[in-house]
Amino acid sequence: MNAAVAARAVRASVVELVTHPRRLATVISLTAMWCVLWGSVSVANVLSGVAVAAVSVGAGIGTAAVGGIRLRPLLALLWLVAVDLVKSTIDVSIEVLTRTDRTDESIVAAHLPMRSRDHFLLLIVAITLTPGTAVVDGDLDSGTLYLHILHDRRRAETIEHVERLADLASRALPVPKTVDETLEAS
Repeated sequence: MNAAVAARAVRASVVELVTHPRRLATVISLTAMWCVLWGSVSVANVLSGVAVAAVSVGAGIGTAAVGGIRLRPLLALLWLVAVDLVKSTIDVSIEVLTRTDRTDESIVAAHLPMRSRDHFLLLIVAITLTPGTAVVDGDLDSGTLYLHILHDRRRAETIEHVERLADLASRALPVPKTVDETLEAS
C-alpha cells in the first residue's frame, strides 16, 4: 500500500470517527482510562491511548457506534467508577499495610444481561481500573466476565456491583435492539 492510499484510509477513519459521536466518546474515554492505568497523562500515553482506542473502535471491539448517549446515566456511571476507585484504593492500601493477611482470593463469574454485552470492553476496563478486582477472562457469547477478587466473602456484593455497572452502561449508552434480541424477547 502506498503512502497516498494509507493517508486516504486514515482521513476516512478520522472523518468516520468524528461524525459518530459515540465512537468519539468511546475513543476519548478509553484514552482517559489508558492514561489512568499508566498512572500519568503524557504525550506518549495520550497518543498510544488514542491509537489503541482507535484500533479497538475501528475493529468493532467495544461499545457499538450506533445509539445515543444519555448524560445522567453516563455521569452516574462515571461517578460510580470514581467512587469504586477511591474505595478500592483505600481497601487495598489497608490490606497491604496491615500485618495480617485477610485476603481470601477467588475467581467469580458474573453473567451480564444481553443488553449490556454491547458494552463488554467498557465494563472490562471499568472493573479492572479499580484496585483489588481484575477481569481475568470474558466470554462475550455467554456474557460472562470472570473476575479475580481479593475477598471471597464479597462475592455476592461484587457480582451485584458488576450488574449495576452493566445496567448503568446500558442506560448511558443505549443501542437499538438487534433482530436476535427482538426474537429472544418474544
